[in-house]
Amino acid sequence: MTTLADKSLLSGGDNKPPMLEKHLYDSWKSIMELYIMNRPHGRMILASVEKGPLVWPSITVDGVTRLKEYTELTPTEAIQAYCDIKAINILLQGLPTEIYALMSQHRVARDLWEKIKLLMQGTSLTKQERECKLYDDFDKFTYKKGESLHEYYLRKVHSVTQ
Repeated sequence: MTTLADKSLLSGGDNKPPMLEKHLYDSWKSIMELYIMNRPHGRMILASVEKGPLVWPSITVDGVTRLKEYTELTPTEAIQAYCDIKAINILLQGLPTEIYALMSQHRVARDLWEKIKLLMQGTSLTKQERECKLYDDFDKFTYKKGESLHEYYLRKVHSVTQ
């Protein structure tokens, strides 16, 4: 039996991008790519995330070169400019509040994507470092014959405080 949410998705109802969970970055990245591809002009939005924004075209008028204004863009360039903004919007919507606060100043989707990746790798490295420290501590665990874990703890605490 399909639910109302399923019918909404099937009928093209707009849903929010997946929310990033710190320990599930890789799956979030994959789901986010699929979410983006399912948007209108999804390939262009994803290109903005992966390769960077439109290089704003310039024109030469009376020997003076200047950047085109938005109204002077070709239809394809205007769509790409829209997709650049949409990419940033989608990425920011998928961030939890504490990460959004760190990332909201970025105006280029590719930079934002890379910063999120680095931030999430940092958290996993921290976890890996903690695990290594725990294994090192376990390897260094020594006790006297017949000593209980509680007695070992008391001995260690006593030796540290002296």
